[in-house]
Amino acid sequence: MTATNKPDGDLARLHERLAHDAETRALIDVAYRTIDSPVGPLLVAASRHGLVRVAYQSEGFDGVLQTMADRISPRVLHAPARLDGAARELDEYFSGRRTSFDLPLDFALTRGFRAEVQRLLPTIAYGDTASYAELARAAGRPRAFRAVGSACATNPLPVVVPCHRVLRADGTLGGYVGGVEAKRTLLDLEASS
Repeated sequence: MTATNKPDGDLARLHERLAHDAETRALIDVAYRTIDSPVGPLLVAASRHGLVRVAYQSEGFDGVLQTMADRISPRVLHAPARLDGAARELDEYFSGRRTSFDLPLDFALTRGFRAEVQRLLPTIAYGDTASYAELARAAGRPRAFRAVGSACATNPLPVVVPCHRVLRADGTLGGYVGGVEAKRTLLDLEASS
């Protein structure tokens, strides 16, 4: 490794070859990579079923990887090629050229009512917002607005599954897994398109 923590040329080529061989032999259950974005570095991960995780650096990438190893499979590997489509769509989104994602999604990291709410989030149109109470009503549980907040806070696919579009009833931002500034950045990006 060099001082920048990136593998030198030979090591990088070896890692790329090993990742390619593991991918073609179906030895990777979860592939991941990091991408740069206007809201900071994002870790994106995909299972064979689809995008399974988008994580902000503030969540701790090592902890996110460990959670996926514990809850999905220990066969987690930095194999960026599987995430090329996700990286492309996120880049298009951040540059204002994409208003919705066409990626297959894997909700393996969520269950129950949280999963129901997270599947509803993409129905909030690009550039629009909804309140926690409105989302609770849409989920058929009008008094469960706090549970909706919990579902948004634990969304394993922020940005792609747009929990940033959910606001408090008074129109204020509320919390966000990536921080309030990231939420404001995403909402401003969508408002300006």
